[in-house]
Amino acid sequence: MGLGQLALELIMGFFSLLLFTRLIGKTQITQLTAFDFISALIMGELLGNAIYDDNTGVVEILFAISVWGLLIFAIQLVGQKSITFRKLLEGEPSLVIKKGVIDRQALKKNRMNINEFQSLLRDKDVFSFREVEYAVLEANGSLTVLRKPEFDAPTLKDLSLKLSPKSLPILLVSDGIILDQDLLKISKDESWLKTELEKQGYVNIDNIFCAEWREEDGLFVIEKDQLINES
Repeated sequence: MGLGQLALELIMGFFSLLLFTRLIGKTQITQLTAFDFISALIMGELLGNAIYDDNTGVVEILFAISVWGLLIFAIQLVGQKSITFRKLLEGEPSLVIKKGVIDRQALKKNRMNINEFQSLLRDKDVFSFREVEYAVLEANGSLTVLRKPEFDAPTLKDLSLKLSPKSLPILLVSDGIILDQDLLKISKDESWLKTELEKQGYVNIDNIFCAEWREEDGLFVIEKDQLINES
């Protein structure tokens, strides 16, 4: 196989897998179940074998990825319509702590020992079983925890404090470049941005690493000079 043919197959395989991942949705990455993990392994194996097989060309690679992708898509579609089929493929959550009591059978069913369970709890900033009222082991292996009232962090409502509205920050300048599309999201223009920056003493936009805007507290700017440069 020539280097040109290998490069072409790698490029085609890369973009095919990227398109496939976008089509099946974000859960493939953010909520990796056992079925998703196996699917990812098979896709990588198919592509790897196809690329380094001299008898396999671009058409065969695309065909293999397409067939496997359609199979996964069809299975996910059936899973959306059938709860039983979905549970069979993805599993279901397990209640491992109920009203402060650990369900040993649930732990055994999920083949989890006490040390692994403690590790998952520490990931949730829980360092003692006595703090937990309910704990659910999700199908993707993550743990969801509901603390006991006496160990739960108080909310603003609990403290009777005044509630302030929150908004998502919008990045307006990135590495010295003004992001016009993001300016349009807040119904502003470059002239407004430059005026606001000058009010804070920022004249040279090229020296701005990033500038984000939030409705409740305005602009927050980080200059390139403020960054730590490691040699």
